[in-house]
Amino acid sequence: MHDPIAAGRRSALRAVAMQAIVVALVAAAFLLQGQRHALAAAGGGAALLVGNVLSTLLAFGGGIQPAGAALVRTLAGALVKWWVALAGLALVLGAWRLPAIPALVGLAMGLVAHSLAMITAMNRTR
Repeated sequence: MHDPIAAGRRSALRAVAMQAIVVALVAAAFLLQGQRHALAAAGGGAALLVGNVLSTLLAFGGGIQPAGAALVRTLAGALVKWWVALAGLALVLGAWRLPAIPALVGLAMGLVAHSLAMITAMNRTR
């Protein structure tokens, strides 16, 4: 039997795993500029990574629901994702005073990796 909720959850978690790999590679590349730059890149990417994990759990955690409830869960997941990502970025830049450019590159590359992984997963199911 085909379970679209489980398939969507698996696709989203695979996208998060791909995002984690890309963020680790970006942080390793920034290690050439120093430890603070690598930590900033890892912190920016990790902020979005945690947001995506929470978004996935919230969006797919309710099982089969009416369309209105599923839409609300999806929108709430998107809001939580960006609140967590921005709070993490504020922590990296404000509290820890790490370099801004590597943090933003880590966040951006995590976003690109996650988006491409989700697009690839959607194209595989067609």
